[in-house]
Amino acid sequence: MKYLGGLFLVVLLLASCATGWEGEERDFRQDMRDFVMGIHQYAETKKPGFIIIPQNGHELLTLVKGNPAGTAADTYIAAIDGVGREDLFYGYDGDDKPTAAEDTDAMVAYMDLAEGRGVEVLATDYCSTHTKMTDSYNKNAARGYISFAADSRELDTIPDFPSEPFGKNTANVTTLAEAKNFLYLINPSEYSTKTAFLQAAGGTDYDLVIMDLFDIAGEALTPTDLAAMRQKDGGGTRLLICYMSIGEAEDYRYYWQDSWNRDQPEWIAAENPAWKGNYKVEYWNTDWQAIIYGSTAAYLDRIIAAGFDGVYLDIIDAYEFFEEALGL
Repeated sequence: MKYLGGLFLVVLLLASCATGWEGEERDFRQDMRDFVMGIHQYAETKKPGFIIIPQNGHELLTLVKGNPAGTAADTYIAAIDGVGREDLFYGYDGDDKPTAAEDTDAMVAYMDLAEGRGVEVLATDYCSTHTKMTDSYNKNAARGYISFAADSRELDTIPDFPSEPFGKNTANVTTLAEAKNFLYLINPSEYSTKTAFLQAAGGTDYDLVIMDLFDIAGEALTPTDLAAMRQKDGGGTRLLICYMSIGEAEDYRYYWQDSWNRDQPEWIAAENPAWKGNYKVEYWNTDWQAIIYGSTAAYLDRIIAAGFDGVYLDIIDAYEFFEEALGL
């Protein structure tokens, strides 16, 4: 995410004065690494082999800011199985627009670092022109990345092109390394019922589906729901990965309390101007982290209980907002 308007910076600075983080000597990047590693360590106690895939925030892979050739963050890398990256070849400067070569090159350097360390890359390009979608798949495949050409930024559709997933595979897929393709479908709003969504997503040949824990009615999916989606339409089993934002609080999630609309917790920094209802959080705060994992009511625990194979962590790059607010 590249947006950070001047007004949002002002709001963040005011919030920092109110909560105290502006005066702290924090390593915002390490705070996020520690958060992800904590999620990994906890998930291993609940479901060994649970897959961890952070999206964006790729600069966390090294300890030297902005330098993909810097010292690798080995402990962090060991805690993740994949790294998601949006807009690698299309979408960074607008949907269906090629990403500038210098931006692609900067991101690819980190993606290649990940691949070299045995961390799978899942690339999502936002393009809808068929020739561009084909180009996206080919460019990602040439680098050994698993990719998805999303024809909607809302991630609410199953593209009708290509007619079958790129690299269609009828084998059982039990590890991330075995996946040849994936479907990123976290918004069920186009489907009137849970059944319609499950049948649509389940009736595909994608090796891996990234989806939300909750259906159109706001109800959490169950192990029975997921079991019905395990089989690919053309044969073989697939992996099911659950989306979860850990760098922002979302006011439409089950954990959001009505009182927060009047009196927000101190760990909420400011609303994201690009996504109404999403709020930047002090992700190092233990109260926020307790919402994410550590009890039966926590988000991660509910994902594991539903039977998902792993989690796709979003807003990993939240550290950028705090760094920019403080001019770091």
